[in-house]
Amino acid sequence: MVGAPVSTPDTALDALFLPISDGPLRLPADGSVLFLRARDGYRLREMAQAGWLCEQSFKPFAEALMRSGLKLGEALPGERFKLVLVLPPRQRDEARALFARAALHAEGGGAVLACVPNAEGAKSAQADLQALLGTVSHLSKHKCRVFWGTSQTAALDRSRVEAWLALDQPRENAAGYLSRPGLFAWDRVDTASALLAANLPDDLHGQVADLGAGYGYLAAQMIARCPRIERVDLYEAEARALESARLNVQRAMAESGRELAFALYWHDVTMGIERRYDTIVSNPPFHQGRADLPELGRAFIAQAADALLPHGRLWLVANRHLPYESTLAAHFQQIRTVALQDGFKVIEAKGLRK
Repeated sequence: MVGAPVSTPDTALDALFLPISDGPLRLPADGSVLFLRARDGYRLREMAQAGWLCEQSFKPFAEALMRSGLKLGEALPGERFKLVLVLPPRQRDEARALFARAALHAEGGGAVLACVPNAEGAKSAQADLQALLGTVSHLSKHKCRVFWGTSQTAALDRSRVEAWLALDQPRENAAGYLSRPGLFAWDRVDTASALLAANLPDDLHGQVADLGAGYGYLAAQMIARCPRIERVDLYEAEARALESARLNVQRAMAESGRELAFALYWHDVTMGIERRYDTIVSNPPFHQGRADLPELGRAFIAQAADALLPHGRLWLVANRHLPYESTLAAHFQQIRTVALQDGFKVIEAKGLRK
């Protein structure tokens, strides 16, 4: 549920290609390369060749790859590559599932090459890949660990591969919502979102949108609590969240005993919204990775104002210290702090300045 990418040096991406530039590995001459969780950057554009396939589920990163002319898509089950590049995520179950996919796509003698910052569990990630492949090599640079191995069919730990692939399937979290590792607050209900849901009035009606919807918690809560809602649209930049969100919305409708129109959009909210709504709710992002970026939340507020009908209302929750009031005042005539609790604030804004 985050917006535009951060313009900072990508040391993991730079370090990833060291085994190729320094000699131990070679790029396949025929371009048989799959890049899982690919990120755009100078080093990738320098190394990439025709035929490379890049996978990226985070919309802003995916769009950056496309702008650079790289091929974006998803490898088919059973498709094999001579080299699979991986930039693993921080969440270990999610990373293990990604390693399992990489091993399968390289099976039959292809190489798997990964890079992880030292501060993000690099040694554990290397141990995980070694558990799959049997043997890996490694080197270190830019405060990152680069490691690689060959996915030989005879050596591949098939049972471990299957077990790790299953880690990425939607499953119930502690609160009973379907989610998957690596999503925002994937294993629980986020405290801020719970506070917003608890303070939403039951008179929300008509066309409603959730910006940065995650696995669909707020949408499910609105369906359960607001009988006059006719449609719910969920906007989320992380494509991996969409299936869980769909299942949670469908479950909420079944439990409420009524059918609503709904849609899920793989979308970067900071780029604008075409539809118009009676109400928008949001727990807007304010960070990406370790970078604190309150401008993301301000962009969500501005886009929400543009997407509201003249009588529309914005309901949002944010950390108490975030300076959103000036942005809200630039777009709305009436701003009301509804709740202050657990370090968060719930705000209702209405009376569009248009």
